[in-house]
Amino acid sequence: MGFYVYIIRSEVDESYYKGFSENPQVRLLQHNNGESHYTAGKRPWKLVYVEKLPTKKEALIREKALKKYSHKQIEGLIASSKNIAG
Repeated sequence: MGFYVYIIRSEVDESYYKGFSENPQVRLLQHNNGESHYTAGKRPWKLVYVEKLPTKKEALIREKALKKYSHKQIEGLIASSKNIAG
């Protein structure tokens, strides 16, 4: 089992949502099925960034940091070697 932070991009307005999950693929399905109130109105979503962290605590700290990133910083992160989204 792993702990992941992920970024999804709305295909409607190209906005980003950052989150934490133990299974980013399942979480993406939940977002696209409208199971998240915050993201339901901007479906469909595409998984554009995944980063694995060793502990839940580290993943939650990383998620909090990502939420402060600018659009430009997020785009740089998506293009970086940290991104394991396939």
